[in-house]
Amino acid sequence: MTLKDVALASGCSIATVSRVLAGTRPVGAETARTVRAAAERLGYRPNHVARALRSRSTGTVGLVLPQITNPFFPTLVRELEHALHAEGRAVLLADCDDDPATEAARISALLARQVDALLLIPVDERHSREAVAAAAAQVPLVLLDRGCGPGVADSVAVDNAAGMALVLAHLAATGRRRPCFIGAAGTASAAVERRTAYENGAAALDPAAPGRLALGDFSVEWGRAAVDLLWPARPDAVVCANDLIAAGALQRLRQLGADVPGEVAVTGFDDIPLAGLADPALTTVRQPVADLAAEAARLLSRRRADGSSGPCHTVRLAPELVVRASSGAAAPAAVDGALRTP
Repeated sequence: MTLKDVALASGCSIATVSRVLAGTRPVGAETARTVRAAAERLGYRPNHVARALRSRSTGTVGLVLPQITNPFFPTLVRELEHALHAEGRAVLLADCDDDPATEAARISALLARQVDALLLIPVDERHSREAVAAAAAQVPLVLLDRGCGPGVADSVAVDNAAGMALVLAHLAATGRRRPCFIGAAGTASAAVERRTAYENGAAALDPAAPGRLALGDFSVEWGRAAVDLLWPARPDAVVCANDLIAAGALQRLRQLGADVPGEVAVTGFDDIPLAGLADPALTTVRQPVADLAAEAARLLSRRRADGSSGPCHTVRLAPELVVRASSGAAAPAAVDGALRTP
C-alpha cells in the first residue's frame, strides 16, 4: 500500500494524506480521522527509514532516567510516551542507575542513534551539567523533575518549595510542633529544594527543627535506617523527601511500636501508587505527572520550531497535598508538649 492508495480511498490529496500520517502540519480533525481510517482499512504502514532519509528526522526522542526502579519514573514515562505518540514520535528509553558517567554515555549513545530530541531527568545538578549542556547544543533538550542550574536547558518540574510548604502547614494545623526530615544527600535539585524548603519552613514550628534531619538516598531502606537515627529525639512528625523513604519510615516506626498518626505523623512526596496502599495510607504531595509530560512535549516542540538557540525556559507546576491517615491530629499529650523523652 502507498500514500496514493490511501489518498484514493480517503478522497484526499496525497499531500494531505502525507501531512496527516506524518503529523508535520495541522489538519482538520474530520479529515485526519478519514485519512487514518482509510490507512487502517488498507493496512498501510509508513516506512520510517525512508521518511528519515528524506526528512533527516528519525521521529524519535531519547529519554534518560536516573533509575527506572523508582516507581515515580515509570508513571512519568507512561505520560510522556502518550504525549509524544500523539505527535507521531517514538521514545527510546535509557536508564543510568544514578551514575553521572553512565548518564553521559547513555546521552552519547542516543545522539549517535540520531534522535531528534532528548528528555532527561538528570542524576545530579552539578555532575550532570557538562553532558547535558553539550547535548543541548546539538538537539532540542528538556529537563524534567530536576534541573542542572540556570541557562543550561529548558526545564519543567513541580514547585518543590510550595509542596513542602503545604506539608508543613498541614502538620502545624494538626498540632505537630517537633518535625524531623528524612531526605537524600547529594546535589540532585529535587533533593536540595525539598530539604531547603523544610529547613526554611520548619523553624516556624520549632527553632530546633531544621537540625533534625538525616540524609541518605531516595529508598525504602534508607527510610527504615533513618528512623533509627532520628527516633531517639521523639519527633511528632517525620517529613520525608519522597514516598519510598516514607514507606520505609512507616514500616520501621510500626516495628518500634510507635502510634502513627497519634504519636507521630509521617508524610511523603510524589504520590506514587504505593502511597495509597501503605498502612496507614500515606499523606503526600502529588506531582501533576500528566501536566509535566504535556509541558515537556510542548517545550520540545517550541525548541524544535525556534531552533536550538534562544533563552532557556523554566516552568514550575503547582503541587497538591493529598491528606490520608498517616498524618491525622496529634494525640493530646503531643499537642500539649508532654512528649516522651528517650
